[in-house]
This record gives sequence, structure tokens and C-alpha cells, in this order.
Amino acid sequence: MPTSRSPTLDPSDYVAIVVPGGRAPEYIRNNKDAQRIVQYFFEKDRPVAATCHGPLLLAASGVLNGRTSSAYPELAVDVETAGGVFENGAAVVDGQLVTARAWPDNGPWMRAFLEVLDAAGARAAA
Repeated sequence: MPTSRSPTLDPSDYVAIVVPGGRAPEYIRNNKDAQRIVQYFFEKDRPVAATCHGPLLLAASGVLNGRTSSAYPELAVDVETAGGVFENGAAVVDGQLVTARAWPDNGPWMRAFLEVLDAAGARAAA
């Protein structure tokens, strides 16, 4: 919940979102503002990357229904309960969504995400 000291983030200022893994997504998935931001990127069909426990935020945001997602393998039930299809893969691409299992997948995951960014015209020229 934004306070006077923390203004609301405007997701339209960004071309993509990366949801990291680790334990933080277990907590931020309950934050309505975090859910609002994730929902915006899916509504606008903008690039989204999530890894490890990151898909917990996607599930809580209600955006996985009918989508294929990877995640930390023990979260397969969370992806499926949210209406998604779990795939135990290093870089699972479903449209603008790119997901991975955990940090060992960072190379293939980011390579796939850069390809999605390029295809969307969202990556600045080097």
C-alpha cells in the first residue's frame, strides 16, 4: 500500500518487468500494488520474465490461467492451481512470458527474454 513517502509506481513508464526468485515473491505476492503492476504488463501484452519463486506473484495476480510457466519445481502445484500449465524447463516461453526454474537457468532464461524484448521492439540498441 503506497504511503505519502512511497508514491505509486506507474508501470506505463516501463517496457518490461522481471520478477526475481528467492523468498521475496512469497511475501510480495500478497501486495495488491505488486499484483496491479504485474496485471498491467499482462493486460498490455508486454514482456514479463519470472524465475524460481517469481511465478508465485504471477499466480496471485491471476495472470497464469491458460499460460505455460516454469518455476522452482516444488511450485508446480501453485502454477497449476492458478490455472497455468507447469513445464519443468530452463527457459519456457509463452508469448511475452519467459520463465525459468532457478538461478542455474539464468543464461538460457535471460537469452530467451532478450529475444522476446527484441521481438517486441523493447530493447534499446547497443
